[in-house]
Amino acid sequence: MVTDSYISISDLTFTYAQGTRPALSGVNLEIQQGEYVALVGLNGAGKTTLGLCLNGIIPHMLMGQGSGRVRIAGQDPWVTPVREMGRIVGMVFDNPEFQMSQVTAAEEVALGLENLGVPYPEMVERVAAALGTVGLTGFDERSPMALSGGQQQRLAIAATLAMRPSILFMDEPTSNLDPIGKEEVFEIARRLNREEGITIVVAEHEVEVLAEYADRIIVLSEGRIALQGTPAEVFSQVDAVAALGLRVPQVTEFAHAVEGGTGELPVTLEGALTWAEARR
Repeated sequence: MVTDSYISISDLTFTYAQGTRPALSGVNLEIQQGEYVALVGLNGAGKTTLGLCLNGIIPHMLMGQGSGRVRIAGQDPWVTPVREMGRIVGMVFDNPEFQMSQVTAAEEVALGLENLGVPYPEMVERVAAALGTVGLTGFDERSPMALSGGQQQRLAIAATLAMRPSILFMDEPTSNLDPIGKEEVFEIARRLNREEGITIVVAEHEVEVLAEYADRIIVLSEGRIALQGTPAEVFSQVDAVAALGLRVPQVTEFAHAVEGGTGELPVTLEGALTWAEARR
């Protein structure tokens, strides 16, 4: 449920140290607490860079030239240490195997808590709760390397959730997963958003899933926001989305071919059935 403003970005521009052009250029964006926001764009459009600005990895760990203003829950991630921002913004990346470094799943989840100095009794509770939230209860002693891709990504999410962030940024979290693994990850993200109130920001290419789950779609192109709005508002602009080298959900493509280029089009299967029924 959307309650109040949480993420505020004003005129954000950033160029990596070895970059020849800005990765982000004049980005202005407001994200409300409890929103589920999807970042869409071609590779190099600025999705990952924008996410890394949320918890201070940029500019503290990845250097470059930047300007503008970023505020996350009242904090300035360009000043606040990354370890402190990690309590607010959790990060999940595209290849979970690269994030695994511990012998057991429980130790993997506990690693960040150890770094924060969380007392052992509380740590045990947090680890159990996080594993339970992602459906990995009973996997405590399993090796992360023995898990499936979907389970590894769920474990990466659990390790992030144990830190109790209020924002979760996921950078193409299903790009290396099979359809079952993808469904597992998206279902968990939806549940965390709907039931726990966690603000979700996800960079993804799976437009059918984003059309169903996201409150808002933000299309990035060459470091700038090209389009934004609800899934229906954005994906109904079929020609504009195509001009950016992207695609819309298949049901939207079909409706566009039938209806033409005007009006709001269905973006989910359920919406398409309603749309078709109205035209009988």
